[in-house]
Amino acid sequence: MTNHCPIILSDDHVARVTSATGPLHDPRWRMLEDADLDLLAARLTQDRPRPIPVFAYGSLIWNPGFDVQSRRRATAIGWHRSFSISLDHFRGSPERPGLMLALASGGSCEGLLVEIAEGTETQSLRAILRRELVAHELAANARWIEVETERGREQALTFYADPVDVQIAELTVREQAHRLARAAGAAGSGAEYLLRTVLGLAELGIHDEYIWTLQQLVAEEIEAGNS
Repeated sequence: MTNHCPIILSDDHVARVTSATGPLHDPRWRMLEDADLDLLAARLTQDRPRPIPVFAYGSLIWNPGFDVQSRRRATAIGWHRSFSISLDHFRGSPERPGLMLALASGGSCEGLLVEIAEGTETQSLRAILRRELVAHELAANARWIEVETERGREQALTFYADPVDVQIAELTVREQAHRLARAAGAAGSGAEYLLRTVLGLAELGIHDEYIWTLQQLVAEEIEAGNS
């Protein structure tokens, strides 16, 4: 890590972002119920490997929210991180919109292959799908991708790889930083999410130049009073 720029964004920066209220979810959505989640899980995992592998590249690294059997480093082939999904809910609001992290085509992305603990598939998949996909309108945003691990090429389930049926914000990195420095909603701020992601990656020894640049720019925006 010594060859890379330091982590500038801090808890102090996050604390300086004024909190905001707003909806947790788009009020127009039809939320997924347990039966819907189970059907979706069955479709996604039929004839797939066990334990079920999930590629984590953002919050699933630092807050998986399900029973984990094992974790190992993995690189997604042909994908890179991008704050590209516009948010007017959750970690954003209509007055202070945010951005959600996704995977975009091209390049590569280092993360974790997180295996769901065997025997917990039903409850773990419900938890993952309820959190990641939330509603019928987002249910198409799960897919299997190819990853490289110490075992070679493998398939893993991931979310929002070339997202569909969502509002995409095509912004420069500086424009992303400007929005994330201000973004806040019912679930917290964009700066907080970015910081937790940076720290989670750093703990694993993973450096993503895009994420490191973004956290520095967000810190600068907050220090300049743009939050």
